[in-house]
Amino acid sequence: MAFSINTHDSWGVVNVGSFTTLEQARQAFRDLCADPWYRQDGTVKGAELLDNTNPAAPQRLDWCSFQ
Repeated sequence: MAFSINTHDSWGVVNVGSFTTLEQARQAFRDLCADPWYRQDGTVKGAELLDNTNPAAPQRLDWCSFQ
């Protein structure tokens, strides 16, 4: 998969989704950033959208902070 979404919290980084197209990844990222559970949970600090086209050097395309 060329694109992925990770969340960040006190325990580390968790991959929450992988996508074949940027359009799919951006839609899922927008939905996740707007999700009330993530906003109110308090332990999840943020989410990032990554371009994994080059697995040796993933590039961050977007970031969302929940704090």
